[in-house]
Amino acid sequence: MFEKNEMIFGVRAVIEAIQAGKEIDKVLVKKDIQSDLSKELFAALKDTFIPVQRVPVERINRITKKNHQGVVAFISPITYQRTEDIVPFLFEQGKNPLLILLDGVTDVRNFGAIARTCECAGVDAIILPSKNSVSVNADAIKTSAGALHTLPVCRENNITQTIRFLKDSGFKIVAATEKGDYDYTKADYQGPTCIIMGAEDTGVPYEHLALCDEWIKIPLFGTIESLNVSVAAGILIYEAVKQRGFSNEE
Repeated sequence: MFEKNEMIFGVRAVIEAIQAGKEIDKVLVKKDIQSDLSKELFAALKDTFIPVQRVPVERINRITKKNHQGVVAFISPITYQRTEDIVPFLFEQGKNPLLILLDGVTDVRNFGAIARTCECAGVDAIILPSKNSVSVNADAIKTSAGALHTLPVCRENNITQTIRFLKDSGFKIVAATEKGDYDYTKADYQGPTCIIMGAEDTGVPYEHLALCDEWIKIPLFGTIESLNVSVAAGILIYEAVKQRGFSNEE
């Protein structure tokens, strides 16, 4: 959870934080908020990548007893990046990029565990949707063992557009799905690659699967139908590492 010192409450205070360029993770807004000042708030939010959630006022009351005026913003402990900025930078550095896109992952512990694996394996960045997705908060950073302080995290409003941008930039897009055509070891991860992991309950949305170059699956031999998403991500990430020939051995 976010600590109280990571919150900004009150319409004017949140507007000023946005205008000052504060890194805001999300904004909670009372469902029926209506005022000239709230219109100014939505205008300030319009061209940002800050997720906005309309919620019952009781939820905000549970978060703070202060005079919140129906608006609470949570300050992010990291600075989010943009995929369209990160990708050219990686190529300019002479890297062969490996990215992970978490498409609907909402469990903060899974997210933190994936981030820790990504950092250990040399993954270049994690991409998150701005809506219906996990946030980078103190719990995520703790679970990641601090990896989220060094691993770039990109937040995008339009994942379809992001996937298309990556394809146009020369990335192979590989989706992990139970609908996969073949075993994950048969995929080629040696070039610029983005691996997409979906939500545990619904997986990768079909509209995003349709844009992917390959659908892969991890064989299961027990009675449980799926692996935990952080475990599955670790398996795929280290298959990519193996194929790329990375080694710490002399």
